[in-house]
Amino acid sequence: MIVMKFGGSSLADAGRIVNMMEIVKGRIKRKPVLVLSAMGDTTDYLLESAGTALKKGFVSIEKIEELHLKTIEDLSLGVSLQKEIKNLFWELGSLLTGISLTKELTGRTRDYLVSFGERLSVRIAAAYFRSKKINARALDAWDAGFISDSAFGQAELRSESYIRIASYLRALTAEGVLPVITGFIAKDENGNITTLGRGGSDLSATVIAAALKAEEVQVWKDVDGILSADPRLVENARPVELVSYDEAAELAYFGAQVLHPQAMQPCIKTGIPVLVKNSFNPAASGTRIEPGPVKDTPLCRAITSKKNVTLVDIVSTRMLGQSGFLARVFAEFAKNGISIDMIATSEVSVSLTLDADRDLSTVCRELSGYAAVEVKTGKAIVTIIGDVCRSSEILHETFGICRKLKVQVQMISQGASKVNISFIVNDKEANSIVKELHRFFFSGEKKPPAKKTKAGKPVSAKRKT
Repeated sequence: MIVMKFGGSSLADAGRIVNMMEIVKGRIKRKPVLVLSAMGDTTDYLLESAGTALKKGFVSIEKIEELHLKTIEDLSLGVSLQKEIKNLFWELGSLLTGISLTKELTGRTRDYLVSFGERLSVRIAAAYFRSKKINARALDAWDAGFISDSAFGQAELRSESYIRIASYLRALTAEGVLPVITGFIAKDENGNITTLGRGGSDLSATVIAAALKAEEVQVWKDVDGILSADPRLVENARPVELVSYDEAAELAYFGAQVLHPQAMQPCIKTGIPVLVKNSFNPAASGTRIEPGPVKDTPLCRAITSKKNVTLVDIVSTRMLGQSGFLARVFAEFAKNGISIDMIATSEVSVSLTLDADRDLSTVCRELSGYAAVEVKTGKAIVTIIGDVCRSSEILHETFGICRKLKVQVQMISQGASKVNISFIVNDKEANSIVKELHRFFFSGEKKPPAKKTKAGKPVSAKRKT
């Protein structure tokens, strides 16, 4: 048994759904369970509709209706499906009417709102499978056993979900049914719809895999697996064939578009491998994520960056020789619900990074009672994933490149997982550093090419003065 998750770009229109069906059909003997995201930009359309209801006081779901009804028409699906889909549109319209009247969008209402994307996509996909003589059944996640707490927007699944999921889906697949399940959503114990936060659909897939003890999770995206760098930034970024869970988690945490670290936890606990594939290029081998460490780790496996980061420097000479300084610092951030990315410490100082959209006024006020606090915005984290046993070599080359680009490294950290080295630079410097690091580590160009004279002899490539 395998679990196959398809993201929104893989379901963007009728043609993509046909392509998805062919991919699944080729693996039907492996007893797949499908997890689907919303089609294309549906989630954005839903939030846009909520904004219109709040600000302008009227309901508009034309973009959502047009996409889904056209897809049904293009796939030549029946009138009964159109009726079911229109019932969902009516329910959505009623919700948006309530939002327009109350002028309020709570966390609970927002989760209810965005759930319509996945609920629509699974019904259309399952109907298309049935039209091709594949016995598929659309399932809302809660019907398959997904029960969460009530932390709307970032709900966590209850432990009993695993037992319920295993019991329900094993019985269904034993009957020869192809389950097509909504990703990203669940219900709390009061029956309210919840969402699982960032990477929620991937998490849905890995939870199902862990519950069923599947042989593999396949995550289908629009790139050829995990790449050595962001392809929008580095044209010759290449697929990475094999990474460990730790490496994939670090890449995701520091900006790469792969599985979110939270989504990998169920597979890490069970040792189930994850295969990241490209639905637009199914023949590509993709990236396999396995329990580590991976043998034959290269000096550098991948490079990523995370922009719009805030750097906070905290210094307290008053705490010299006293225990509890770091505990007090971290307690202030925890009390305010602020998550920290990177840390560098000494006995009386700590530098740390966090997302720039956090309000630090309360934390800074509390810390100022015993420390000097300096907040610096407009920073970026550049992360190198590779063989940290050769960290001296990595740092030597990296600092040489930064020196050449006249970039000052403002903080450096080696992760506890021992697979990454990260450092802080200004936002505007990150792109050039990533490009140059990738050229050095992946192109084989260890030095700038030498210029030649007319006689063909190499000369120094020094800049003219």
